Amino acid sequence: MQRIIKNNQIVDETWHLLPKDTSFDELTNCDDYIVPLQMWRDHAHVLKARDGGLGVWLDSDQEVEEIGDDVQHFQVIALNFPAFTDGRSYSNARLLRDRYGYKGELRAIGDVLRDQLFFMARCGFDAFAIRADKDPEDALQSLKDFSVTYQGATDEPLPLFRRR
Repeated sequence: MQRIIKNNQIVDETWHLLPKDTSFDELTNCDDYIVPLQMWRDHAHVLKARDGGLGVWLDSDQEVEEIGDDVQHFQVIALNFPAFTDGRSYSNARLLRDRYGYKGELRAIGDVLRDQLFFMARCGFDAFAIRADKDPEDALQSLKDFSVTYQGATDEPLPLFRRR
């Protein structure tokens, strides 16, 4: 079972992250699923009526505006980092938190590495599915890498000079 970082602790993963090629017919009614955006587009009305938990995941080239009016339906929104050099999901996280007011779990998935976690948290991520070949205990410590931030962000809207 995969372990993830969620709310500053390491926990067992309980959600099923569905690959893009999953057929809608494979879903059961009571499991907790994080579905790809295309499945949400095609089957939103049925997915909303399910008994299990519902989440959606977006690739870095997909726009959060597509789910902006639906964020209240998701317990989890996962944003994919296909490569550690692809930072588009940072912007999507800020939009979800700051523009659309999303309050649920915002999870980083994909090529998620220790060095990124502090900055992901500043953008609004509160859960991280660390790459399988990396140590989640070590990654958890990276959330404490810096004690002071200068710029305003989702986690602290006021810049340092306004906090003094």
